[in-house]
Amino acid sequence: MLTRDFGLTETQRDFRSLAAEFVDNEIVPHVRDWDRAERVDPGIVKRLGELGILGLMLPEEYGGVEADMLSYTLVTEELGRGDSSVRGIVSVSLGLVSKTIATHGTDEQKAEWLPRLAAGEALGCFALTEPGTGSDAGSVSTRARRDGGDWVIDGAKIFITNGTVADVALVFARTGEKGLTAFLVPTGTPGFTATEIHGKLGLRGQATAELTLEGVRVPDTARLGEEGRGLGIALGTLSRGRVSVAAGAVGLAQGAVDAAVRYARERTQFGKPIASFQLVQELLADSEVDVRAARLLTHQVARMADAGASPKEYATDASVAKYHASEAAVRVSNNCLQVFGGYGYIDEYPVGKYLRDARVLTLYEGTSQVQKLIIGRALTGVDAMN
Repeated sequence: MLTRDFGLTETQRDFRSLAAEFVDNEIVPHVRDWDRAERVDPGIVKRLGELGILGLMLPEEYGGVEADMLSYTLVTEELGRGDSSVRGIVSVSLGLVSKTIATHGTDEQKAEWLPRLAAGEALGCFALTEPGTGSDAGSVSTRARRDGGDWVIDGAKIFITNGTVADVALVFARTGEKGLTAFLVPTGTPGFTATEIHGKLGLRGQATAELTLEGVRVPDTARLGEEGRGLGIALGTLSRGRVSVAAGAVGLAQGAVDAAVRYARERTQFGKPIASFQLVQELLADSEVDVRAARLLTHQVARMADAGASPKEYATDASVAKYHASEAAVRVSNNCLQVFGGYGYIDEYPVGKYLRDARVLTLYEGTSQVQKLIIGRALTGVDAMN
């Protein structure tokens, strides 16, 4: 549609076309099987690397691909249209881990990890959430203590995307009275255990894990950024990540609308296509408006980043986009399931999966309620979270 192209450069359109073709040819045909099996084909990671998708916005000297934030957002949107599980792999490994290494890492850390992550030869996971710590990121209880020139880490993390398939975990741990510190922990380190979580409502193809760290020893060269500055790194990373989640929500919602429109044109009742019924058109029209509004909000944040705004400067705008887009994705996928009627309730058709996958978007990387509090704080100057 013309509205999806408006204001995009030729390069940005090319990135989106590349991602769309990949999604249509290599993801969409397998989505139902991956969902049923609760795992995506691991070979998809290598293909993401070969296409440069896992290297977007990373330094070219480390195997990255020159791209702006809007191009990354467009690619993420297309991945969300295809399968939120695949989109999550990219959003976490590239968006939360690789980009954070590129921003805060030493030259040695960049050289060690970025070429492999960009090529799809390794994956990263972002280990912040704990069994007792979700929205209150500052209350992380995992601890890291000094032992000579090393750090010894003990604790547990939960709901960690890529946890069982990652090669490196970006772990946040409390270091004495100095707050949180970030560490790059190879997942093969003795004492590091990842246990996959099964039975999820959605994102079934995406590996989600509980991590246990028992006496995990890493050298000080594994520390990412300054000691005690981990919370700031985490919050800045999540501001960027919310743009990715918003884009994925837009793509998911667009996929649901596309499926519902096709079905409404083909399905006949009372001797004519159901697309001719006013209340069906209402469901589709409401959904289209939601998708367009979410897309505009998300692209606006990406354009702010491309204009030079820092994650701190666009944090509120990212929360606005993430809040609206994730809630819109739930509304839209629910509307589109209604268009399908009973057929929407079985997994031979895609809209049930869209609805299941959409639901978690209102929870991770900051719940909708937390986004409202962030927006409210920006409006009033009063922090209702403390």
